[in-house]
Amino acid sequence: MLTRSPLKLALLATATVAISLTAGCGGRGKIKDTAFVARDVDTLYRAAKDKLDSGDTRVAAALFDEVERQHPYSPWARRAQLMSAFSYYVAKDFTKSTQAAQRFLEIHPGNRDAAYAYYLIGLNYYEQISDVSRDQKNTKLAKDALTEVIRRYPNTRYASDAKLKLDLVNDHLAGKEMTIGRAYERSGKWLAAQLRFRNVVDQYQTTSHAPEALFRLVETNLVLGIPEEAQKAAAVLGTNYPGTEWYDKAYQLMQKHAPGTSAS
Repeated sequence: MLTRSPLKLALLATATVAISLTAGCGGRGKIKDTAFVARDVDTLYRAAKDKLDSGDTRVAAALFDEVERQHPYSPWARRAQLMSAFSYYVAKDFTKSTQAAQRFLEIHPGNRDAAYAYYLIGLNYYEQISDVSRDQKNTKLAKDALTEVIRRYPNTRYASDAKLKLDLVNDHLAGKEMTIGRAYERSGKWLAAQLRFRNVVDQYQTTSHAPEALFRLVETNLVLGIPEEAQKAAAVLGTNYPGTEWYDKAYQLMQKHAPGTSAS
């Protein structure tokens, strides 16, 4: 799973403070926080916020949910939805956090905090990205969600952070393609391997895996007896990544197996 960046935490903290500051204030009293009985909205919201501040995030999320359940037509309900989503996120209950954020967007699509809700959904999927050896469903969902943040709110701080994370997500997806491609190559499934390497070159050309993918295309094309295609891949490699180990290896392969062609 990818780690939380200081910038992301700062964005979350700033947005959450902004949400909570608009929720009103008042004196604190001793409350049986886990007894979800009917209470006035001010008392219930403050109980949830106190729990969040003290780090009891799961109880905080449940109490914020109670605000919405007991007082659905109060302005506090709208704020509580996002605070619930944030509390579940901090508690690493990413599924419930996503559900809370999505419910907020369904009910308040034009709200000024919608950008934060979309961003939080992206983070929830981002936090669940797994090792490249495993299924990448959450990685693809993270890509879609982060892309949506950038599309809808291009000039916000959320979009700026989403762009950084999207680069990492694409690199991860390219890494998965490379892992599968290498496995096919080891088992002699050259066409299947080539398809994976081509996907990296076509879809993830700005990632760190692109140079190796081009080299693997040189390699597989030579094995398949298509030196002209190998030359094309080597030429692209030489133009965009000269002096790299992958270009040096491609050059050596071309000299050995297709001496009548050029690798640049």
